[in-house]
Amino acid sequence: MILKRFLTLNNLIMKTRKLLTILLGLFVAAMIISCENNDDIVMPEGSILPESFKVDIPDALSRQGIENARVAVDTLDGNVVYLHLTNFIHVGEEAAEIVEDIIKSIVLYGINKPMSLSFEGEDDGRIKNLDVIETSFFDGIEWEFELNITDAASEGNEDGGKAIQIFWNRNPIKGIAILKPYNIDRDDHMDAEDAIFSIEYSEAGDHGYDAHMIIQAANLPLEEPLDNPYSVNAMKMFVGKKGEIIDVYGNTNHPNAVLFGANVGFNWAFVASGNNTKDIGVAEVGLPSNQLDEPSRNVLLETYSIKNVFTNEIYSLWPNIHPDIVNAYLHNTEAPGFFSKNGFVRGGTSPGQEYDELEVRLPDLSPYNPKEIANLFIDFK
Repeated sequence: MILKRFLTLNNLIMKTRKLLTILLGLFVAAMIISCENNDDIVMPEGSILPESFKVDIPDALSRQGIENARVAVDTLDGNVVYLHLTNFIHVGEEAAEIVEDIIKSIVLYGINKPMSLSFEGEDDGRIKNLDVIETSFFDGIEWEFELNITDAASEGNEDGGKAIQIFWNRNPIKGIAILKPYNIDRDDHMDAEDAIFSIEYSEAGDHGYDAHMIIQAANLPLEEPLDNPYSVNAMKMFVGKKGEIIDVYGNTNHPNAVLFGANVGFNWAFVASGNNTKDIGVAEVGLPSNQLDEPSRNVLLETYSIKNVFTNEIYSLWPNIHPDIVNAYLHNTEAPGFFSKNGFVRGGTSPGQEYDELEVRLPDLSPYNPKEIANLFIDFK
């Protein structure tokens, strides 16, 4: 019986990964023209567009796939425990890469000053209007430039038909991009009419980092609970770069999720730190209620640590189960989790001194308040 429950957990993570793969599709669909050769595009001299719009994350924290995960009979595999974390981080990184691709695509239009033009959407064939204006105010900041792309036939709608909105400054580079897939490609996103994403990027030294980005998604379409109770409707992630060190923290909201018992609605909260050169990482994860109104790191990551939550849920269902069975099965849920480029290494005890500089950073990192993520709101100007 207990093995069946843990196999259900593995199914949870696999379904969540499927959902995140769908989100990647939404991000990819945000490209307004073909971008196959965008990596080779060089910003022309005098371009008003920012040269960069993302922070690279170590592969140890962002590239793990389901092929590295398994469920053992006696011990829950660490790659299963942390699979959602690494895929979540990877989705955030992909979101920023797509915004960079959008910017590089716009270069092909020769945009080097305020202007207006129209073009046909690559995927849905609908007319899109593009406007670039100089000097704009948004989110309490004065921006050098603002770019808007709208679905022309939808401009009379409540959302103004807005598909992409980017605000940016060039020195230092700083910007905010907002994307609405429904207005970018109407054909593929009829079931995600309200989904909206934002990506903030800054090289201005905000938050004490050389560069940072904040990725958010709200109003994502939930699947039917009987089909997939673990689908995500909101997420927020911070990534900060300091030299070769990358700090990451954030949350996803799963309002219909059930683990083992009767509790419904969980928030996946995490903090992580990685080294780009060494390609290693360290992470802590918590599973509080998605309606918990609590910003405290100790509560989110210690009181609601994966091990504590799983333990409590297991004993609530099987109060007479032998502790040795539970402890053995949850061995790899000890915090923090340590990663290399090959995936999960171990939990609880550091594999070596090279992880020390990362592990000491975790106590200063904290996820967002779960209730704020459950009620996350993103909107265009």
